[in-house]
Amino acid sequence: MPSDALERPRAGTIYLEDGTRFDGRGFGATGRKVGEVVFTTGMVGYPESLTDPSYRGQILAFTYPLLGNYGVPNPGERDADGLPRLESGGVQVRGLVVRGTTRPHHWEMDRSLDAWLSDQGVPGVAGVDTRRLTQHLRSHGVVRGAIDVAPTDRRPSNEELARSVRQAPAYAEEDLVGEVAPDRPSLIARDGGPLVAFLDCGTKSSIVRALLDRGASVLRLPPEHEVPARWHGRRVAGVLVSNGPGDPAALSATIEELGRPTARELPTLGICLGHQLLALARGGRTFKLKYGHRGQNKTVCFPDGRAVIVSENHGYAVDPGSLEGTGLRAWATNPDDGTLEGFRDERGRLVALQGHPEGHPGPQEAGFVFDEFVRRVRRRT
Repeated sequence: MPSDALERPRAGTIYLEDGTRFDGRGFGATGRKVGEVVFTTGMVGYPESLTDPSYRGQILAFTYPLLGNYGVPNPGERDADGLPRLESGGVQVRGLVVRGTTRPHHWEMDRSLDAWLSDQGVPGVAGVDTRRLTQHLRSHGVVRGAIDVAPTDRRPSNEELARSVRQAPAYAEEDLVGEVAPDRPSLIARDGGPLVAFLDCGTKSSIVRALLDRGASVLRLPPEHEVPARWHGRRVAGVLVSNGPGDPAALSATIEELGRPTARELPTLGICLGHQLLALARGGRTFKLKYGHRGQNKTVCFPDGRAVIVSENHGYAVDPGSLEGTGLRAWATNPDDGTLEGFRDERGRLVALQGHPEGHPGPQEAGFVFDEFVRRVRRRT
């Protein structure tokens, strides 16, 4: 889209499948997308949030009232290991809803939020009462919706938007992991570092980087790939199961692989979706949360009295009662709603955390989880 088109007034609409409608001004790309409408309480880090693959298939509303003030860094930039500077190679959300935007200014910015969304084909709506939208989702739960950006004289009707939502597949029916996971193995090596098999369900780059920064080599595998005992002569010393989008119960091949004896004997770390998949592989159950946990200010409490603040982005949780008889024991909880935030196995080989210890955006107070995991992996080498 020409840069001058970004300045032209456009109509923006967010329509929920229960008939609730919010009108505002459009920005980003012109067009219409359908997805699950969710909210995040994050105050910073919108470039990282928008590139988080866990948001695949969703329309994201920010509760923080003003976005875009520092623009976007070069989204194509990669580090020496070939990892994207942001959390993935592109915007993952289907649409963005904000109260307001501002003209950006930052010494490192490459483009504005508006231009970036336009380049990526993602519509945005500003001028919406995001407080009312958030209260609606908290009361009624997340729902599918349509986001539409059009010329001001072509704002769509409720009937047209409702038809778009009805014709789109349900969130749980989409193969969202298949859209963001790798289709072949790849290795990022560190000299002398232990090799970790990384089941990549749509990982954030920061999780891979957290392992590399601690000296581990990372073998990124498609989520249904068998965990090998060796890779090109190198012994696999641990398993990490990443975050990702969608319903964990739909990943039957990954659940089956994590239940195999070869995988169960290795030190294992699960993060977010990986936390849920490991519970399912041991006989636990998951359920869909009413409106999920999304933001960079979520509290996790541990049995020893510690509490840490973590980033979170999930719409499903593990039923703690379902862990009875599985060999897993609860390790961390959310004090706001009592949901399970982490568990360990009785032998000390497995640890899983629902929140994100890597942060980005957000605090990194739970980074000790990576330290503990890599120490266990090194003892296997």
